[in-house]
Parts: sequence; C-alpha cells; structure tokens
Amino acid sequence: MELSEIYQNNCNGAIWDFSPKISFEIFPPKNGDISNLFEELRILKRYNPVLVSLTYGASGGLNRFTFENLKSIRDLELNLMPHFTCVSMLKDEIEKHITSVENLGIENILALRGDIPDYMTDKELDFAHANELVEFIQAKTTLSIGVAGYPEGHIESKNLKDDIKYLKKKVDAGASAIFTQLFFDNDKLYRYIETVKNSGINVPIVAGIMPVRSFKQIQKMTSMAKVTIPAKLIQQLGKYPEEALKIGTEFAINQCENLIENGVNSLHFFTLNHSDQVSEILNNIF
Repeated sequence: MELSEIYQNNCNGAIWDFSPKISFEIFPPKNGDISNLFEELRILKRYNPVLVSLTYGASGGLNRFTFENLKSIRDLELNLMPHFTCVSMLKDEIEKHITSVENLGIENILALRGDIPDYMTDKELDFAHANELVEFIQAKTTLSIGVAGYPEGHIESKNLKDDIKYLKKKVDAGASAIFTQLFFDNDKLYRYIETVKNSGINVPIVAGIMPVRSFKQIQKMTSMAKVTIPAKLIQQLGKYPEEALKIGTEFAINQCENLIENGVNSLHFFTLNHSDQVSEILNNIF
C-alpha cells in the first residue's frame, strides 16, 4: 500500500485520523545476521503496522539490507519502506536499487540526505540535498516517496523557518508524506504541524517516536540533532540511571497518549531493533 493510501484520511497535511496508524523503523545488524531481527519483526507484526522502514547504518555507513534481506523480510507480508540516501548511493546505484525494490513489489521509499561522514563533503555526492534525490527518483519511478521533517529544525539549518523552506522543496519535488525526527516535547510537534501547514505544505506528517533506553542514548541524541530533552526526564535518568529503560518506557507511554488525545494518531517508532520496549508501550496505549 502506498503512502497516499495509508494516510489518505489525514486532513490538510495534519495527522488527524480516527484509526491509529503505527509503523516501525529497524536497521541492519552490524554482523549481517538478521535471524534475531526476524523474531523481533514477528513480534512487532502483531500490532498490524501500516509499514516498516528499513534504514542504513548510522553516520553514512554502507551497512545496508541486501536484496536477499529485503526479499526475506517481504515474505513476512510486511509493507516495507527502504531508505534511499544521498550519502550512501550514487545515481547508478539508485537506479539499480529502484529496479530491485520494484521487482519485490515494494511501493514506498524514504528519501534522505543522510549523515555526511567526516571524510566526505557534499561536493563528492551525486545529490547534495534530499530534494534532488526526491526529484531524481520521482522522474525514474512510480514509487511513493517519504521524506524527513524536523520539529525543531535540522541541526544544520539556521532556524526552523529556513528548515521548512527546504522541506517544501522536498514536497514540491514529489514527496507524499513527512516522517519526523524524534522529539520529546509534544508542544514543539504541534507548533511544527501548524507552521508546516501555514507554509502551504499539505501532505501527511507522521510523528517519530524514539523510546529512551539509557542516559548515554540521550547524550548522543543531543549531540547529533536539535532535540530538546525535558528537564524532568534528564533529572530522572541522572538520578536513577539503572532504571533508564523503565523511565524511558513510561515517558513514551505518556507522550504517545498525549499525542493521540490531541489527534495525532500516526506514530512511527524508532525501535532500535528492540521489540520488547515498543511492545510494552503499545500494550499500554491501545
């Protein structure tokens, strides 16, 4: 099912809908062995996800799901959304990858710029920005394209207004849904949705949720992205680091309940390949 069908009931680019739409993100294990990941996916499948996104390795790494991996995961009868990145793929690679993806019956992809490694510059890339990648894929295929959105602005943007100008370029190039970066302050998402709509962008916005598992994880997040961490959450994690998993789970439950109460029913969980925590969250909110 394409993104336009999944989120067709959304109103004017906001994520309003009476039926919850849950999706998950997973990443390729570093050792290439996806057997354990299959077990995680079988557990997550119980929650009837509208799609599962398949990411690359972090920081521009070339670790990726192979064609055979995609085929095997597809056999689980999950609606897949592989990631395409400017950093990890050249034009020729993307064209080949598009063909492989379409041959598997996959209908959606997520187009990202990706994290540029320290040893590279954007001048070495075939695509310097995600809107260029979206435009290229749109011209080459009928795949439905999702893109990233940043409730507090991209870390390289001067401000949120400037960041949304780049977002509009991605949508104008052919993107049909926006998947947000993680956030912990729901008010920032609500303001973001309003600002995006007021800028003339009318595609669905899907809220990205990353449950906290450790204090170290929080520190890493704030160093890599514009993400405000609520003071209460930081205090709890600092005071009870051994309870980080419990604290993070409870915070995510409350966060998701608040989102749903305010009409945000499209939730995209960054699972970190851990079905246990996500399962506990979903069991509590539905």
